[in-house]
Amino acid sequence: MIASLRGILLQNSPDGVVIEAGGVGYAITVTAAAQRRLPPLGETAFLLIHSHFTQDNPLHLFGFADADERRLFETLLIVQGVGPKVAVTILSCLSTAELVRAIATEDLGALTRIRGVGKKTAERLCVELRDKIAQVVGEEHAGEFAKPLSNFSGTLGDVHGALLALGYKPAEFESILGKLDATSPVADLIKQALSALRRK
Repeated sequence: MIASLRGILLQNSPDGVVIEAGGVGYAITVTAAAQRRLPPLGETAFLLIHSHFTQDNPLHLFGFADADERRLFETLLIVQGVGPKVAVTILSCLSTAELVRAIATEDLGALTRIRGVGKKTAERLCVELRDKIAQVVGEEHAGEFAKPLSNFSGTLGDVHGALLALGYKPAEFESILGKLDATSPVADLIKQALSALRRK
């Protein structure tokens, strides 16, 4: 089993990264957080790895920024209906604190906004992980359980969820949402928010 990789970053794209170590190029699917921390191409990169193997598929490597993120990923995999790719999407759409709050408060709306997570899977996440999630992520997030996932509701809440599903973090766009006209159509608001994000 490959537990970590250190080598030259050869490729970095939305589909994943390639790290060359010992003359071998390893294709790795990474979370958004791990991808943001990678160095420029040609420099030395380091990732913690989860090696996933099934009988019908070749070995697939998933990369993480730190041990907590990998541990949370592996915890998500115990839930029926959550495969490794969906787990990576969940971690890329929600921060650890946001995921803890969504599960602890059974915020199905926040979870089902994530691509690949339907209502049944969201319900299973809440039921199966509610008592485990605090132990996995540590006591520093225990105070997040009672907090709402977002201060936005209605139309802006829909935009908030759409931006999360696209991989943006709340810290990147919540200040933008506060400046939007909530009476406008959701599609228009999403376009305005994306335009503002591109100008950042």
